[in-house]
Amino acid sequence: MAVEEIHAEMVSSVWKVLVTAGAQVAAGDTLVILESMKMEIPVLTELAGTVEAMHVVEGEVLQEGDLIATVAFD
Repeated sequence: MAVEEIHAEMVSSVWKVLVTAGAQVAAGDTLVILESMKMEIPVLTELAGTVEAMHVVEGEVLQEGDLIATVAFD
């Protein structure tokens, strides 16, 4: 099984976490919503699979490149 790592693309804060570890996700599902400069930025998974781990909590401040989630897929 392979793993997709999802990283923050910019400095932002975690506004809302929408999934938990163990959740099944489809390609294009939103995992979290980040907030930066009053804009909401959805973070999507590119592949269908199972969320292995969420590495963020609501309210956390992220730096560019921080790990948000890992998703396992076949």
